[in-house]
Amino acid sequence: MSNNSAVDIGLSEQSRRAIAESLKRLLADTYTLYLMTHNFHWNVTGPFFRDLHLMFEEQYTELATAVDLIAERIRTLGYPAPGTYKEFAELSRIEEPEGVPVAEEMVGTLVKGNEAIVKTAREILPLAQESHDESTSSLIADRMVLHEKTAWMLRSILVK
Repeated sequence: MSNNSAVDIGLSEQSRRAIAESLKRLLADTYTLYLMTHNFHWNVTGPFFRDLHLMFEEQYTELATAVDLIAERIRTLGYPAPGTYKEFAELSRIEEPEGVPVAEEMVGTLVKGNEAIVKTAREILPLAQESHDESTSSLIADRMVLHEKTAWMLRSILVK
């Protein structure tokens, strides 16, 4: 464990610990969605292959950046960020499908994954706000905006 007592950013150690622990769930959800989106990018087929392939690439690229931002915030708070598949599997609430779903199921699965991240973020936001941790609050709010928009865009593909 890092030297937490050296972190003096205006937040109590108790607040920093609680926020960091909750951010670990957000990191795990984000990394799980990243892997799933990258998998779908590689394996999508069908008449909308090109559009979905490119959309999934945009999404997993953004998620890769998000994973780094969330992990760095955990480190800024003075705690180690999880970084193994085992830790992510234990922390994440996002369920991954078995095998390779068809394109429409991929889109629906990604809708659920993005919505799950929004729900996780909504659980963390009050904790950050109550602790007056504007940096974490801002990060979480930005993630919520992005995942709400992504879920909307993906849902729009499923409208018949």
